[in-house]
Amino acid sequence: MSEKRQLLCLNGDGISDEIMAATLAVFEAVRPDLNQPVNIINEQVGFASLARSGTTITKDVIAAAASADGIILGPVSHNSYPPVAEGGLNPSGVLRKSLSLYANIRPAFSFDGLARPTKHKFDLVVMRENLEGFYADRNLAEGPGEIMPIDGVALAFRRITRDASYNIAKAAFELAMKRQKKTVTAIHKANVMRLSDGLFLDTVRDVAKTYPQIVYDEILVDAAAALLVRDPGRFDVLVTTNMFGDILSDLASELSGGLGLAGSLNAGHGHVMAQAQHGSAPDIAGQDKANPTSLILSLAMLLEQWDETNAAARINSALATLLADTETRTTDLGGMLTCSAFAARLCQHISGD
Repeated sequence: MSEKRQLLCLNGDGISDEIMAATLAVFEAVRPDLNQPVNIINEQVGFASLARSGTTITKDVIAAAASADGIILGPVSHNSYPPVAEGGLNPSGVLRKSLSLYANIRPAFSFDGLARPTKHKFDLVVMRENLEGFYADRNLAEGPGEIMPIDGVALAFRRITRDASYNIAKAAFELAMKRQKKTVTAIHKANVMRLSDGLFLDTVRDVAKTYPQIVYDEILVDAAAALLVRDPGRFDVLVTTNMFGDILSDLASELSGGLGLAGSLNAGHGHVMAQAQHGSAPDIAGQDKANPTSLILSLAMLLEQWDETNAAARINSALATLLADTETRTTDLGGMLTCSAFAARLCQHISGD
C-alpha cells in the first residue's frame, strides 16, 4: 500500500462550512478511484480561530500546511477582520506567501446548456502571479505596501521581480504545452508602467524563446478586457501580474456563468492549495443556498496536480452533466437545488446510483 497523502482542509468563514462539506462529500465519492490513499486533516481558520486562539491563522496551522501534500482552503471574510496587530491576518495571503505559492491558476470555460453572457464558446486559463504586485500583504518583506505620508495623500508600491515573473511565465508555457491551442498571451501595461511591466514582459519574452512550439503574443490589459468580452475564444493561456490577473480572471469567470463556477488553484514548487475564486458570502451563510461548484472544481484541479486524473475527470464530467440541466442546478443558476442537495446529486452521479 502506498504511503498516505495528507490533505489539510481549512474551514473559514461565511458559507465555508456548507461548501467545504459539499466538497468533501464529493471527495469521498471519488475516493475509490484514487491511486494513492489520502488522510484528511481538518483545521479552522478565520473568525473561529480568532475567537479560540487570538489569530485568524495559527502558527500550528501554517506548519501543518507546510507538511501537507495538499490544502483545501475555504472562503474567508478577511475584509472584516481586525487589524493584523490584533490577530486579523488574511489566511489566504499568509499561506500563499509562506508556502511560496507563486502561481494562481484560474481556468474559465463555457458549460454546455448553461446560459452565459457571451454566445462564444471558450476554454482559457489565467495564470496569475501570486506573490507580489500591488498586494500589500505580500509584496514587501516587512511592512505594508501602502503608506499615507500626509493626510489626503496615499501611496502604493508595486514590486515586480525577474524571479517571480520567470516562475509564472515558466508555469504558463508548461501548461500551454499540455493544451490543444498551445498559445500564451502576456497581458501587460508596459506602455505606461515601463519599468515594472517592462521587466515582467522582458522576462516572459525570454521564457517564450525556449518554447518554439508555443504561439506567443502580447496584449495591453485594457484591450485584453475588451477582447475577453467580445471573443473570449481567441484566448488560451493568459499570463500576467497579480492585480491584472485577479481582475481578468473574475471577468472570464463571469463569462462562464458566474464566480460560483470559478475554480482556482494556488501552486508552488512543493505545495498546492485549492481555493474557491469567490468570497465568503456572509449574507447567505447558514441558509444552504451557496453554490459549491467553485470549490469542487478546485478540488478536481488539486487531484489533477496529484496525477489522480481519473478521479478529477469523474468530478468534472459529473459537474458538466448536472449543470447542463436546469433541474439539477443550484438556485443561483436558475435551478431548485440547495447546496447540500446539489452535492448529494453530484455524489450519486459519480457513484452511478
